[in-house]
Amino acid sequence: MTLHQKTSIGFFVVLLGAASLNYIPGVTDADGVAFGVFALDIFDDALHLASAIWALVAGLMSSRAARQFLLIFGALYLGDGVLGLITGSGYLDFGIFNYGVQDLPFGFKILANLPHIGLGAIALASGLFLRRAK
Repeated sequence: MTLHQKTSIGFFVVLLGAASLNYIPGVTDADGVAFGVFALDIFDDALHLASAIWALVAGLMSSRAARQFLLIFGALYLGDGVLGLITGSGYLDFGIFNYGVQDLPFGFKILANLPHIGLGAIALASGLFLRRAK
């Protein structure tokens, strides 16, 4: 198994964890907010679950499929996080279409979008800079 495949499988685990946050007792408060920051809804859960399945399938298929996953997923999630940082709404969960530009405190925008920025940047860098299989 190549580094691209192992990384893709790692993203499967992380994304499956993100998809399950709403269903672990004590993680969300009475308002459904996880860690005091994220209000994850069914769209977020579906996005994370679909991304996790994509990561798993790509990681098990081949090094090329895993690298393509890392590049495409990385670009999409990084772009979503940057847009969320700028506007308060991302596009992957249709937030920019449903809520438009939101006037939120910048510190909150950072906390809310850091996971997508971080995951996207790591995936994109992994796809671009990890050694390819010979």
